Amino acid sequence: MVALAYTVAFEGVEARLVEVQCAVAPGMPAFSIVGLPDKAVSEARERVRAALTSMSIALPSKKIVINLSPADLPKEGSHFDLPIALALLAALDVLPHDAVAATVALGELSLTGALMPVIGALPAAMAAADEDRTLLCPRACGAEAAWVESAEVIAPATLAEAIQHYTGTRILPPATAGEVTGPATARDLRDVKGQERAKRALEIAAAGRHHLLFSGPPGSGKSMLAARMPGLLPPLSPREALETSMIHSLAGLLDEGGISRVRPFREPHHTASMPAIVGGGRGAKPGEISLAHNGVLFLDELPEFPRPVLETLRQPIETGEVVVARANAHIRYPCRFLLVAAANPCRCGHLTEPDRACSRAPNCGEEYMGRISGPLLDRIDLRIEVPPVAYTDLDLPPAGEGSAEVAARVVAARARQAARFGEGGVLRTNADAEGTTLESIAAPDAEGRDLLSRAADRFGLTARGYHRILRVARTIADLAGSDEVRRPHVAEAISYRLPPTQS
Repeated sequence: MVALAYTVAFEGVEARLVEVQCAVAPGMPAFSIVGLPDKAVSEARERVRAALTSMSIALPSKKIVINLSPADLPKEGSHFDLPIALALLAALDVLPHDAVAATVALGELSLTGALMPVIGALPAAMAAADEDRTLLCPRACGAEAAWVESAEVIAPATLAEAIQHYTGTRILPPATAGEVTGPATARDLRDVKGQERAKRALEIAAAGRHHLLFSGPPGSGKSMLAARMPGLLPPLSPREALETSMIHSLAGLLDEGGISRVRPFREPHHTASMPAIVGGGRGAKPGEISLAHNGVLFLDELPEFPRPVLETLRQPIETGEVVVARANAHIRYPCRFLLVAAANPCRCGHLTEPDRACSRAPNCGEEYMGRISGPLLDRIDLRIEVPPVAYTDLDLPPAGEGSAEVAARVVAARARQAARFGEGGVLRTNADAEGTTLESIAAPDAEGRDLLSRAADRFGLTARGYHRILRVARTIADLAGSDEVRRPHVAEAISYRLPPTQS
């Protein structure tokens, strides 16, 4: 008789159900695993054998075959240990068949039978809830998986505890959800001296999720400004927190099962590889752009990133998802992030300062900033020149308005957008609006439309640039509490779109 257990295989953030079939039949003693397992899954037989031996459970001198169905789906990871052990114990009549078959299990076994934590407990719990099954996972993963309220989660610490639960010797209580991580102490915008135009751009970017580029000499405060962005953003909604936590679960970044309401802030170094940024590598893991989903991706020294890496950002910026293509699968990860980038105007950084610029100016600036392609630059809504701060300005008193005051306006603007687009839809911020939706919500008044038309003709705006100005103008109007997009809103949006020499 074939015994069944169930587990999951991950394809991006989707957890696909896998049926673990175990047959114990007469024949030469052997223990084989089939169904396209990787090296970690194939080695499960040794961990399972040692764990059962430590519990004084001897395997029969028969042929044991484990089949992972569907057989054409690649199986990767050590989380297959526990379901394989359960299917084998059911086949040996140690555990009841029906109880094992009603469970989705995942967990890595140590040689002593302890259950080690694995990644992906949160999406696995969602898959178990969809199948109306109980999730069995290691105790260290229970707090994370229990965030799925519709799923019953049982989290034993050892295989022996799992056996006692199934046999009724010791029933384990359901796992409880971990703690909600509160916001960390954010850096305050009040620490930044001067740079009022850059602060205003930060506010607009936070309110409408508009991509932002700071350009200026070294020490002007570009990175300092970008580091203040998390303090301006509203906390994650429950839906957004679950989306983001599923990705972080697959990356093994959830701390003790806690789900954070703080928006992620990712700042990869410019030496990062393409798989590190967009996803891929062994197991096609999520990259930095997906780990920044619903949060901020900060790319400091933007021209220093390899050109192929920067070009791969173009499609995710437009679509909000990235596809990691492999020969046998296409894995999708969400990546709806807010891009904040910083760049020096040239290699030496002092192009805008005639007394300090190198002898190659202005050619060095054109060559350096030319590493950022026009199509990528066209996707950045706000382009701000950050001038140097005089040392005399550093002695000025702190600004009267800090992050809390700006964040309050951002929350109010986001609330207007939520009321406009509705809860639970694809559109969440003004940056997501396009087509007829954008035309209906961001149509400027007659004076604003005339100004935008003249700016498009004079500066050669692309159709994408035209629509991005409309989105920014809509956000500026939301910050002002205006239902209508007027000429001043359009004028300010245009000023952020133009090159520094023209604005």
